[in-house]
Amino acid sequence: MTDLIFAATCDLAGKVRGKAFPAAQLDKRLKRGVGWTPTNVQITCFDTISESPFGALGDLLLIPDEETAVVAQFENGTERFMLGDIVTLEGAPWDLCTRALLRGALERLQNVAGVSMLAAFEHEFQLTTGNAAKYEAYGRAGFEAQRGLCEALMSHLADAGLSPDSIMKEYGPNQYEVVIGPEAGMRAADAAVIVRELTRATARHAGEHATYAPILDPASVGNGVHVHMSFLDANGAPATYDPDGPCGMSELAAAFSAGVLKYLDSILALTAPSVVSYLRLTPHRWSAAYNNLGFRDREASLRVCPVTAKDPASIARQFNIEYRAADAAACPHLALAAIVHAGCQGIEDGLNPPAPTEEDLSLLSPADLDARGFIRLPETLEAALERFENNTTVRGWFPEVFAPVYVAHKRGEMAFLAEMDTAAQCAAYGRTY
Repeated sequence: MTDLIFAATCDLAGKVRGKAFPAAQLDKRLKRGVGWTPTNVQITCFDTISESPFGALGDLLLIPDEETAVVAQFENGTERFMLGDIVTLEGAPWDLCTRALLRGALERLQNVAGVSMLAAFEHEFQLTTGNAAKYEAYGRAGFEAQRGLCEALMSHLADAGLSPDSIMKEYGPNQYEVVIGPEAGMRAADAAVIVRELTRATARHAGEHATYAPILDPASVGNGVHVHMSFLDANGAPATYDPDGPCGMSELAAAFSAGVLKYLDSILALTAPSVVSYLRLTPHRWSAAYNNLGFRDREASLRVCPVTAKDPASIARQFNIEYRAADAAACPHLALAAIVHAGCQGIEDGLNPPAPTEEDLSLLSPADLDARGFIRLPETLEAALERFENNTTVRGWFPEVFAPVYVAHKRGEMAFLAEMDTAAQCAAYGRTY
């Protein structure tokens, strides 16, 4: 039997696509890659093809990155894959490669602030086969019902070189949350993709189906992704905390946060990019509905997280900020790139964050919200795309071809769903993610 390695990209749809090659060819493929097609970028999460500027023309290469190699051994088989970069035939980064887009954002952060980023993606998913454990929110019995799957998943994550932190039965029906430790820069987004793929694979080999869809039932809870971020200076020392700063944030972290909040409504189409994402992003769902900063507030779009350490050095290492307006319909590389660019803009412009909110913003009038600098985030994907498309600053963070291609991609996705009711839309996303 020929062992195959799947060379993969996580694309604009947040889907992991690619080609497999014989493992014996690895050395060659690390240099030459596998062939790829430009119009593949317009394959939506429902396998329709949105309007493409490339048509049938052009050729690219997908070069696997050996540092992302995953080998997951199951009782009935082994799965092998590597993430990689899409490049031109001359070897230049392709403008629509999501890893290249994140690499550009991280380089901007280094140039603007002289720091690197640590990040961790915290994921929620649901199992859709079998009977849901009733009345088991955060319950031990709900966890024990899937102990084997949870233990297998955590083992596979460790074998992939990640740092499993915790896993639990979450609030929703058959909902679980998996958390890993932070990783540096690109590796953080790669790790998020690996977590999702290993979750689905582990469930599949256990006879289950795991979905990271943003929401399965509008009357129930959704599945969010929370992106935890902190910074290291050139010497590797923590650069996020200052006991005298706002909510404990350093000047750098405060300006970064202010940039994220200022541009949040215009990057939302990249971090919460499905039609049903906006069923989650409503008040009182512990998600995000306004561009507000929270101090230990799970209704805030950007949250200053609590720490358990007591001494200053340990506090500085633990201290982080959490972006909460995201879900797993988003490509992790693209979502993190958008967040980093927004933060860099805040640093460049010397912005100051607003005071943290301590009340229910949904009770304030539009005039009161405006007076305090808060806005209701877009309530549909169409509205979010319009904010993105009309914001010249945000569009300017990306290669010129990116915005029109991305908007066309998402409008093609919306067209596929146009005749469906909400329940059918949720079901469609439940199958694809």
